[in-house]
Amino acid sequence: MSFFKNPSWISQHTYSYKNVDDVPEREYSQINQKLAQFKQSENPEVSVVIAAWNEEVNLLPTIGSLADSVTEIPFEILVVNNNSTDRTQEVLDKLNIRSCIQTIQGCGPARQMGLEQAKGKYILSADADCIYPPLWIEKMVKALRPEDVACVYGRYSFIANDVTPRWKLSIYETLKDVMAEIRQVKRPYLNTLGMTMGYRTADALK
Repeated sequence: MSFFKNPSWISQHTYSYKNVDDVPEREYSQINQKLAQFKQSENPEVSVVIAAWNEEVNLLPTIGSLADSVTEIPFEILVVNNNSTDRTQEVLDKLNIRSCIQTIQGCGPARQMGLEQAKGKYILSADADCIYPPLWIEKMVKALRPEDVACVYGRYSFIANDVTPRWKLSIYETLKDVMAEIRQVKRPYLNTLGMTMGYRTADALK
């Protein structure tokens, strides 16, 4: 992430829609067309698991960014609707991805259901209100494949807006990354945040 501005690729995923009624059908069609180019199979190597609670509009930039992934790895996107009371399920039904409903409220139960429903050998955990760079899946899985690696995590950045400029966010991120390096020495597990982490499905089920 640049110190002074957002990356140019983010602009195509920053929608201004306030509610589901504002979203034109072409947005769903464009995302689905991009998803169709990937190797969709009954046995994907990777499951991108997303827990979603009342994320009806936020889901579009998230799924849209994953649809722009640059990878040859067969993957699926699985969204766990965590008892949403808005129109999250309506959005999910219009996208060519898998979804299930967890009526027990909480991120823990939602991620657990995602683990149990995932088809992939590896799970990449994502959040429903984040935007992912094109090489996220490729780099995370590459780091996870060695047999002596149990879990991987990625760092994150904040998107600047009219209120908060990038340089202010960059200062905060620098301090955050320094703390991550310190934790990595003896407590690396504290760096594994649900928005960007990966692990083997079989290990997690055990």
